[in-house]
Amino acid sequence: MVKGSIFSLTVRLIPFQTKILLLLLWAALGLLLTGEVRSPAYALALSQMPLPTSTNKEILLNNRPLTIAWSQWEQAGKTHIGISDTGFAQILGVDLLNTSDPTKQPIQWFNEPKTNPIVLATKLKGGYRYLDVTNFTPPGWQFAVKNKALVITSPIAKVQDIRLGKQTFGDRIVIDLDRPTSWQVNQQSTPPKPKTVINELVGIVKAQVAKQVWLITIDGSANPSIAQTFTDSPSQIETTPTLTKIRLNLPVGLSPRVTTLTNPYRLVIDIRPDGMVEKNILWADGLRWRQQYLSLDEDRFPVVWLEVNPAKNLKMLPFWSEATTLVGTAPLVKTAERYQAVAAINSGFFNRKNQLPLGAIRTDGNWISSPILNRGAIAWNNGKIKIGRLSILESVITNTGQIPITTFNSGYVQKGVARYSSAWGTNYTPLTDNETIFIVQNNTVTAQLPGGIIGKATFPIPTNGYLLVVRGNNVSIPIGSILRLQSATIPADFAAYPQILAAGPVLIQNRQIVLDAKSEGFSDAFVREKAIRSAICTTASGNVLIAAVHNRVGGAGATLAEVARVMQQLDCTDALNFDGGSSTSLYLGGQLINRSPSTAARVHNGLGIFLQQP
Repeated sequence: MVKGSIFSLTVRLIPFQTKILLLLLWAALGLLLTGEVRSPAYALALSQMPLPTSTNKEILLNNRPLTIAWSQWEQAGKTHIGISDTGFAQILGVDLLNTSDPTKQPIQWFNEPKTNPIVLATKLKGGYRYLDVTNFTPPGWQFAVKNKALVITSPIAKVQDIRLGKQTFGDRIVIDLDRPTSWQVNQQSTPPKPKTVINELVGIVKAQVAKQVWLITIDGSANPSIAQTFTDSPSQIETTPTLTKIRLNLPVGLSPRVTTLTNPYRLVIDIRPDGMVEKNILWADGLRWRQQYLSLDEDRFPVVWLEVNPAKNLKMLPFWSEATTLVGTAPLVKTAERYQAVAAINSGFFNRKNQLPLGAIRTDGNWISSPILNRGAIAWNNGKIKIGRLSILESVITNTGQIPITTFNSGYVQKGVARYSSAWGTNYTPLTDNETIFIVQNNTVTAQLPGGIIGKATFPIPTNGYLLVVRGNNVSIPIGSILRLQSATIPADFAAYPQILAAGPVLIQNRQIVLDAKSEGFSDAFVREKAIRSAICTTASGNVLIAAVHNRVGGAGATLAEVARVMQQLDCTDALNFDGGSSTSLYLGGQLINRSPSTAARVHNGLGIFLQQP
């Protein structure tokens, strides 16, 4: 219990058209040399490369630059302006209310929804759901387009008073205003937690004393004397002629819930262990946004999820952070926007140090990275979905025998022979000392080279072949040998699915919990860990849920067993755990909806939801 007040790189510089031309030339060269394009990563990059779009992302709010998607369109002879709904909520402090009509979005913003509703029309376009703000005209507000930026100006509100109080759930701040105004809440980034903890007691103590910083920015001026209220408090007020900033230093587990009131105009900031607001929004036809607390025994878990109906012009595809290589990580927001996904969730595991994938990725029938350790995977094809443990047996056949392949395009390093194709990138850099590298072009071994010291040399990967990398084995393949690849999945029926993503462990099959993390190669520490979780599941109705399960109210995150029970409560028939912790990111329409982006780690790959034009 807290006593007293809680206040106590070069490629990115190449123009878009040049990138397309280079990729087309690369693919054409492979076609000329081999009769087929042997680069699934580049093929996917071409098919999913974002097209030029009229969407802009620069907004000036009272001369403050913000990166939020907005757009213009003509309708009935009138120019309309739209701002992405999640972005609109972020920059103005708007609360998006429940709705069962995806074409209309009710909001709460200094109004009483029952007696004075505000309902904005919506428009889906280019991966975003825009709220039509053409007729959103609070007194004195103006929206104008200048030099490709949306300029929003509003009268500066006067902060008349800031009052501190106590409620049964915790502390409350009430801010009296003379008019409605915009406000933003941002959680500041904090250093990552240690990888190891000496013992459980130390972990508990650290959790109790740990702090997180929240910044609430109000477009309003306050008399500097008001800041004296916070002089002896861990929280602070900063004032300028146009802004009032309240910086809250809160114990981990507490967060601000901000609401607006009218007559008189007020901002109410409640500091609560259950700060999440429950939601049920039909965001688009076949795509529903839910936020709800789910109870397990004595605990309540805040869960944010998206329910996807694949039959409603929605398509799921794997993606990864770099279009032309498997090496690299990025914030999920950036990757989802680049591919123009309307929604996304982080998915498979990866090595955070060298940014390499650690699990299966398959797209459009092409293996991008192989499964490891018989871990859980989800596979899908035209609405048919399978969740289960997955392995692959691959080998190269020579004139003298068969050589097993341990992994394909994977950061999982073990003794044996690994294979790397141009989906890995243009070059391969040895991951261990003293590797032997065989270059295979047009199914023929053309060279054998020493790998040398780890990370020192690079070896070009042929677009018309691949590299065989030998680690710790004496494998001899004469130059000129003709090779033939063969592979099979276990279970065999996984091979029929063109799209696959792996993580693990499998949580539920046929509505029953089948969790067995150790059989999928996970450590005892991973099994015991309490953390924020990402998961995916199917339902009896044929829908797919992608979910983020956050820390229980007043406590730590979910164990694997607990997240399995949460997914059962969501009526899942089959469910799979995705990478969790700081990687857990749930994206919708331009923003993360489950956490502040400053607290989310960069990730390697994800599952994107794409809106198909009918």
